Amino acid sequence: MPSVGALVRQVRSGAYGPDPAHERVSVAFTTSQAVRHHGRAGGYRNEVLSLRLAAAVGSCAVEPRSLPAAALDDCAGASVAELLDHPLLPVRIAALDAYLMHVRPHTPEHGARPHVVPRGDSLHRSRYRARAVVDLLPASGPRRVLVVGVVNSLLEQLRARGIGYVPCDLKGGATEWGEPVRTDARAELAHCDAILASGMTLGNGSFQPLLDHAARTGTPLVMFAQTGSAVLPRFLGAGVSAVSAEPYPFFWLDGGPGVIHRYGGSR
Repeated sequence: MPSVGALVRQVRSGAYGPDPAHERVSVAFTTSQAVRHHGRAGGYRNEVLSLRLAAAVGSCAVEPRSLPAAALDDCAGASVAELLDHPLLPVRIAALDAYLMHVRPHTPEHGARPHVVPRGDSLHRSRYRARAVVDLLPASGPRRVLVVGVVNSLLEQLRARGIGYVPCDLKGGATEWGEPVRTDARAELAHCDAILASGMTLGNGSFQPLLDHAARTGTPLVMFAQTGSAVLPRFLGAGVSAVSAEPYPFFWLDGGPGVIHRYGGSR
């Protein structure tokens, strides 16, 4: 699959089954959180748009307070086909994710390997998830990983394994260890031998350059995805080497056990 646009064209053509013009979103909602783990120096905010299609929920992260309230009204009751033409990219991605969750759920039949995230406080669960994500990098161990979408638990896990990294996030700033966070991922691609990227790249339009680089150079590209968890497995073998898919409800919503679904990787 060369691009998200090509995937959308396949969905419209019926390649995945049901006509998206006949599939309607019943519920649209946002989830907003502020996080500051005990023992961590800083915190962050998240906001996610989610769409309910039958039993499936598709999601796309947005910048906090950036989504117009009218977007929820646009989505509720609309067909997937209509939402794939919506002017807001996060709405289009959430609709695509909901459709693909509906027709290609995260099951072993579709290539997913369930991985339980045990109960615990938010930091414990974040660290456990981080280990499961970093395990998807090549077993030989890359020397320098471009991390797109800074999650301190992921950086902590890379540090514990002696793997170098370049943190990159559109927000900039600094990591928990005072390292400067780059804002231009494309400028760092040539200097790294693996990429660990958030599904949020789908919603802000920065995914395609990462995919193109990985497909062209063979650089391992591992995606960790709450945004587009059902979208990104469609790119396995076409630039994406592995995916940690985490559909709604996300691990930070409660302290009980949950499941992430891993695709690809060597472990």
